[in-house]
Amino acid sequence: MHPTAHVGVTGLAVMGRNLARNLARHGYTVAVHNRTPARMRALVTDFGHEGTFIAAESPVEMVAALQRPRRLIVMVQAGQATDDVIAEYAPLLDPGDVVVDGGNAHFADTRRREAALRERGIHFLGTGISGGEEGALDGPSIMPGGSPQAYQLLAPVLNDIAAVMPDGARAVAHLGPDGAGHFVKMVHNGIEYADMQLIAEAYHLLRHAAGWSPARIAEVFRRWNAGRLNSYLIEVTAEVLAHYDADSGLPFVDVIADAAEQKGTGRWTVQTALDLGIPVSGIAEAVFARSLSGHTALRATGAALPGPAPTLLGERDAARFTDQVEQALYASKVISYAQGLHQIQAASETYGWNIDLATVAAVWRAGCIIRAAFLDRVRDAYTTDPALPSLLADPGFAGEVGAAQLPWRLAVSHAARDGVPAPAFAAALAYYDSLRSPRLPAALTQAQRDYFGAHTYRRTDRPGTFHTRWDTDRTELKSN
Repeated sequence: MHPTAHVGVTGLAVMGRNLARNLARHGYTVAVHNRTPARMRALVTDFGHEGTFIAAESPVEMVAALQRPRRLIVMVQAGQATDDVIAEYAPLLDPGDVVVDGGNAHFADTRRREAALRERGIHFLGTGISGGEEGALDGPSIMPGGSPQAYQLLAPVLNDIAAVMPDGARAVAHLGPDGAGHFVKMVHNGIEYADMQLIAEAYHLLRHAAGWSPARIAEVFRRWNAGRLNSYLIEVTAEVLAHYDADSGLPFVDVIADAAEQKGTGRWTVQTALDLGIPVSGIAEAVFARSLSGHTALRATGAALPGPAPTLLGERDAARFTDQVEQALYASKVISYAQGLHQIQAASETYGWNIDLATVAAVWRAGCIIRAAFLDRVRDAYTTDPALPSLLADPGFAGEVGAAQLPWRLAVSHAARDGVPAPAFAAALAYYDSLRSPRLPAALTQAQRDYFGAHTYRRTDRPGTFHTRWDTDRTELKSN
């Protein structure tokens, strides 16, 4: 076979198929392969008019079809399936070729794969791709990590197919070596979990407090989407809440089982944050909320537990409460981004990635699920001060969140008073209060640890590490 394909895509489920179509639409000759040949043939038959595809019946045919240096994009399930595909293709590739993993891989797996292929002289790009099936087709946000040389080989291709940002730039950038791209995509998904949970809590509060229909709440979200909360997820929420089920005639949200699923990236975000010692409480509560929703038998046992009688607000009070919820939603959203960016910052220092947070925020402005208007300001904050320790250290965001704190507290207290669960709102507020508190009860925690385990403590009045002999009340300097 004469090598004429500019790029290859193996794995033609929804994301892989649409990415291949996106490439073909931009003038690339795309070699395609799938373990199930029927899926590959269907792609060529149904969408061959969009560009030039080469159907490869085997990995050998795929490699033979690719121009050198070969550029192969792997779009299969994360985990063992990705390892199997790489093991199948690696012996067929030559030094200088590049493999791109466009799946939701765990960043530790990406680091391992990159090191193994580097020994063979093969480049590897662990690349986060966000935007769902629509984004893969029309322009996703792309987050590559790997060597600069690997990125150079793919940069023109990725730039062509990425989403266009508001300023005309493309939503793609090299984020750092080995696992940097997949780490950023993982945290993106963690923030996505938090964002969705916060929106759901806002809806839940409005429905319980005001007694409004989903359609009326949809109008509230449309209004919010015209302001500082402007984002893809707010837009989608308004569409969902305004939709009616064709079969029952009921609001669509009322016929969906209230048990949310998850694919694992949010859980990875929380697990990795624990490993790094970074508090991402808002993201964690979103992950736990999904988990709890799925424990339907457990929830059934708790359905009879006592709780407060709900109070229904009048029209004027409901309008006032809606403003409070908007403030709580915006402030909590800022907290979620602050926690996620802090986690990326910590991982970058730990693994030597040198990730630029302004670039991360810029790439998230288009194509991805968490795209939002306020990311322009997030980018600007980290452009002004790349060493910003927290998004809340930026005067603009600090001022907005500070101004929102009273209505935010009122919304959270209303939820507690009426027994409406709002764990992400409450966790975000607790994080904010922990940051601004001059003293935390961790002092007592350390004293307890020293009492029962001789774990030592530090003092406020002099340097060193100390242990108290609690039986004699004698303090010992353990190290200086």
